[in-house]
Amino acid sequence: MSEESEPLIRVVQGDPTAEELAALTAVVSAKAAEASSAASAGSGGPRPSTWSAYWRTARAPMRAGPGGWRASALPRS
Repeated sequence: MSEESEPLIRVVQGDPTAEELAALTAVVSAKAAEASSAASAGSGGPRPSTWSAYWRTARAPMRAGPGGWRASALPRS
């Protein structure tokens, strides 16, 4: 078609190389694809971080007996 459309990306300042423009285009298109797939999946937003999950704060009860205080600080697997 002979009709020109607005460019999707416009450089306002600087003189980027072809490689820099290609990298920018790849990042922008990947983010757009990620957003559209999340919207089509109906996820309702990003998943919450597991760092704030309840099970990370819940610990096993402390055991009474010899060495119990020491065992309370040991990592559990």
